[in-house]
Amino acid sequence: MTPELVIFDCDGVLVDTEPTTDRVISDNLARFGLNIAPQEIHRMFAGGTIAGVGQEATRLGATLPATWEADLYEEVFAALRKGVPVIAGVIDLIHALDRKGIKRAIASNGPVAKMQISLTPSGLFDLFAGRIYSGHDHGPKPKPDMLQKILADHGVTPEEAVMIDDMPAGFLAAKAAGMRCFGYVADGDPARIGDTGAMPVTTMGQIADALGLS
Repeated sequence: MTPELVIFDCDGVLVDTEPTTDRVISDNLARFGLNIAPQEIHRMFAGGTIAGVGQEATRLGATLPATWEADLYEEVFAALRKGVPVIAGVIDLIHALDRKGIKRAIASNGPVAKMQISLTPSGLFDLFAGRIYSGHDHGPKPKPDMLQKILADHGVTPEEAVMIDDMPAGFLAAKAAGMRCFGYVADGDPARIGDTGAMPVTTMGQIADALGLS
């Protein structure tokens, strides 16, 4: 069934910010005595929140200052301002949705300020203006609250909407909200989809085909 609304995650679905963010977090935590490689940072925290990183780092023995979360965001923002690649095929998918009159929105656990930095150079921030939702404002995934807010704002039922995410937090949020979900696993690792019910895809073209947009 062709949906009325498609909701995109941001990092790893619209733009490839995760390698940059993983490296910055790894470098930052090393200054507080935690030596965790970027790839391990990704395994531990991808799809989560910076606050969650801080909580786990503290549990592992790091003593973080009260300003740590804000300080780390500044480091991440500075790195992202240097530019990040757009996910292959996503612009074509967005244009295909527009041609069919299908609504779209973003649901990200990251703050809007971060999305503005990472999405503006490619024009994606303007393409989604007024339809950008953050877990900082509406509750982070895997809770369904943010997705339910988007559905209500757009007058769409869960059955009429589709989520595209690349991490278990998003898969689980969609499942809890009663929505279909595409699990974008371009790295070829569908194992992280588990029993979340998300449909694994490795290209944006596969999503276009599945939605009857091609």
